[in-house]
Amino acid sequence: MTQITELNSFSVSKAGLILEIRSKFSITIHLKRHLAPRTVGTLLRSLPVEGNAHFLGKMVYFPTHIDSGLERPRDNFDKGDIAFSPADGTVCIFVDSVHTRRKMSPIGTVTGDTNKLIEIKSGDVLVIYQDAG
Repeated sequence: MTQITELNSFSVSKAGLILEIRSKFSITIHLKRHLAPRTVGTLLRSLPVEGNAHFLGKMVYFPTHIDSGLERPRDNFDKGDIAFSPADGTVCIFVDSVHTRRKMSPIGTVTGDTNKLIEIKSGDVLVIYQDAG
């Protein structure tokens, strides 16, 4: 007799989460431990995290209370990539492909509709949390 088990959106290697833009919409994201194990672990233990959206070029970011160093730094990111900037403790979401001046730790990707990212406005409240359903 074979038993079929359904995979949870939380696994050892990645965590399926929700990025909610309060009173507007929510999209699915994946944080990937292999990209920045210490930072992703700290972020997951701190859920939910939230902050007001700010823009810098083709990147939307929000401040967190997370303190983590730089891991596997990159300065090139694609649309839908998610990174952590240890210099100011911000979670950054890329609305388009970009080469940044500052190196950041890649931590995941948007798995939902990346085109919805352009609907985010400065001051919107962004929340990352684990879907309870």
